This record gives sequence, structure tokens and C-alpha cells, in this order.
Amino acid sequence: MAAPTIDVVGIGNAIVDVQTRTDEALLVDQGLVKGTMALVDAPRAEALYALMGSAAETSGGSVANSIAGLASLGGKAAFIGKVSDDELGEIFAHDLRAMGVRYETPPMQGGPRTGRCLIMVTPDAQRTMNTFLGASVEFEPRDIDRDLIEGAHLTYLEGYLFDRPTAKAAFRAAAEIAHRAGRKLALSLSDPFCVERHRADFRDLVHRHIDVLFANEIEICSLFETKEFDQAMGAVRGECEIAVLTRSAKGSVIVTPGETVSVAPEKVRAVVDTTGAGDLYASGFLYGLTHGSPLATCGRLGSLCAAEIIAHFGARPETSLKQLAAKAGLV
Repeated sequence: MAAPTIDVVGIGNAIVDVQTRTDEALLVDQGLVKGTMALVDAPRAEALYALMGSAAETSGGSVANSIAGLASLGGKAAFIGKVSDDELGEIFAHDLRAMGVRYETPPMQGGPRTGRCLIMVTPDAQRTMNTFLGASVEFEPRDIDRDLIEGAHLTYLEGYLFDRPTAKAAFRAAAEIAHRAGRKLALSLSDPFCVERHRADFRDLVHRHIDVLFANEIEICSLFETKEFDQAMGAVRGECEIAVLTRSAKGSVIVTPGETVSVAPEKVRAVVDTTGAGDLYASGFLYGLTHGSPLATCGRLGSLCAAEIIAHFGARPETSLKQLAAKAGLV
């Protein structure tokens, strides 16, 4: 088996983030549930966009954010995801490539426009997301780049992409390619509402195909239908090689069949915006994992990257994560 030429290839929604600060009143008025993600259609997206006022537009998407963070750490990264041949599609592609990420998925000609995520950040730094998936959900098995997956140490799948049967088929196709090539497969559960919609399919995917699972406390409890974190932690043990469970201010827990590793959160002077915290935790963890670091170091790298992202507005690093990790003695 040839040595990997890429550390991580991500497969996920190709989304442009439209982000603004807002107050609690707008969320209440629009019936939005603070701190969660809701899928919206094109008319609803346009209506919410009109209420947002001044906003910043940057390429986003959960796994795309993780891949960008991995590139900032100095990792070799690639991304597979669909945009349309429009202005937002060009923004998405440019931003990723400018960070050194390999991105070669051809844009769609016609059809839905490029997806966008409308992110409203309240004064308590919580982000409420309304996502129009657009072209990204047209993802199907033929969009899988076999050469990229066979050449990557690990392929990272985004739970948000799991809503259509064609995307589920693409995930399973990617899993088959990766494992036949002797590579690893990782999955992010993405959001508790995703888990509620696809619990049985996620459970099957994790049990049969996933080597590394990422979930926050609410998501893992939802997956195993319990309100007790310790019960969920026990249930996931042995379902995959590594389960990485993030707990916000409580830090994170890494669970394998034979050990449990607790990782403290990094100190942050002030939490400005929690958008992308889990995404960037995955960046650090996967960088460490694909470079042979012990699990505790992988977790510390994850915490370091998450701390950088929540200290400013937006879901992409503002400073070199490689320099931060070197300063902390983690690389």
C-alpha cells in the first residue's frame, strides 16, 4: 500500500457563511431556536437575509472549516463538495484554495444556487444558524473522487450532508473506497437535529464503517437515546476505534475500547463567537492523529484550535494555527 499523499480529505456541504451580530429579540420574533441549525428553503433564506443587516460573507461549511483549519496547521488537506457556477461558488472555491486546500469539484451548471448559512450571533456569543443547502445537497456517488480518497490517510464525512438518499449512498461509496485502500474514515454527527432525523442510519454507519466519530455532548446522547452523558459514553465505546466527545467548557473526552482520555479546555480571555468551535477542534485532533500524536496531544491540539476560533468573529482561523501549536509545544 502506497503512503498517503494527503492527510485528510473532507466531504461535506459547500456553504458560504453569511454572518452578523443580532439581539435576542430577532430570534424570538422569527421563532428561531438559539444555538441550533435549521434547514430553510430559498424563500425563507431570502426573508431572513433581508432582516440581517450588515453581514460578512466567507466560505464555510462544517467539514470545510475543519479542512481549512487543518491546512492552517500545516497539514495536507483536500475537500469534496458541490457549489453552483455563481458568485458565492467562486467565493467558496477561492477561500479554500487560498488556504492551500486542494479543491477540484466542478461547479454545477444551472440548478440550485450555491448554499449559504445565515449565522446570527447574539451577545452571549451563541450562534443560531439557518441553512439553505442549495447546490451542496446535489452531492451523489459520482462526485466522489476515488484518487483523493485512496491517497488520503483519512476521509472525514459531514453529518449535515446526510439528508438525501444520494448523499447517504455517496458516504457508503466513500467508506468502501477508503477501507479497500486501507485508509481511515471519520464522521461528524454535526447537529442534534441531524441525529434525530437519521439516528438509525447514523448508528449503522458508525458501527459498520466509522473509525473516528466526532460528537458533542447533546449529539452523542441523542444518538444513543439517553439524557446521561456517562451512559452515552459507555454505549459508544467499542462502536468505533475512537469516539471524540466535546463538552464545551467541560473540555472533551476521547473514548476507545481500552481507555478514556479527558482533555481540559484551553483558557480563553473572552468568548466572542462559538461558530466553528467543534469544526476547529476536529482540525487539531485530526492533524495530531494523522501525524502520529498520542490521543491526549490530539485532544490538546483540538482544544487549542477551538480556543482560537471562539476568541474572534467567524469560523476560520485569524492566526496561524501552526505557530500557535508550535508555541504550545504540541507540534
